[in-house]
Amino acid sequence: MEIKINGRPADITIDNEKTVAEVMAGIEQWLAGSGHRLSGITVDGQAADISSMENVFAKEIDTIKTLDLSTTPITELGIMSLANLYGDIEEYDGLSFSERKRFFEDWKTRPQAVFALEQMPDLFSFFENTFLNGAFSTQTLRSITEERLREIETPVDEFSNSRPLIEETCARLADLPLDIQTGKDSRAAQTIQIFSSVTEKFFRVYRQLEIQGYIVQNAAKENLSGQINEFSGTVMEFLQAYEKNDTVLVGDLAEYEIAPRLQKIYNTAAGEK
Repeated sequence: MEIKINGRPADITIDNEKTVAEVMAGIEQWLAGSGHRLSGITVDGQAADISSMENVFAKEIDTIKTLDLSTTPITELGIMSLANLYGDIEEYDGLSFSERKRFFEDWKTRPQAVFALEQMPDLFSFFENTFLNGAFSTQTLRSITEERLREIETPVDEFSNSRPLIEETCARLADLPLDIQTGKDSRAAQTIQIFSSVTEKFFRVYRQLEIQGYIVQNAAKENLSGQINEFSGTVMEFLQAYEKNDTVLVGDLAEYEIAPRLQKIYNTAAGEK
């Protein structure tokens, strides 16, 4: 059986797979790491649809000459989904009170909602909390959706523009021990929230830079990966200490570990020493 992806022969070796389903299991895993998603299957020139997909997956590969797979870049799917999600907000705004109460059950089955649940679960939660119980205003939801769209459409600009946020966050983390010691609990809690939000955004944008080919595999990337792994472990320790109200450890980690490492990670990702 010859395997093609978007009409071109694919360098994929079949080992012990017997059915299309077994072949697809490996291919979908490979696609996930390549920044693409499966969008169509054609067997010997016959395109499969939803109703025939089960039969196609059950086919034995020695009965097939050509398996042609169509893929779509996940960035393109993300842009399409976010545009549709923005339209969902507009639709929700135009509904009556009684219609809004029923809206979520229909909305959560839409392709853009399913995509968000899979790829952007935190964003899905914002939509769920807005459509289901009004926890966020639709204006706030628009702003969040617009930001996510920018992160995919212009990740380089978003990365560059995040520098002041990174620097301000690091400065607040360095001040955290003093805030704790002087009883500024509200500011300390706000610093933790800002840190969480800023680092989540950094990793989202960095992932987009990877997916879209702005970051290539080299020694600098390997060094950055090591820094990120170490940072993740320290963050876990930091958050656990915060939950246990271990203020001394929280302050020490924030000032001497988290702040300098976050700044170093950003500088390394930006190609600076």
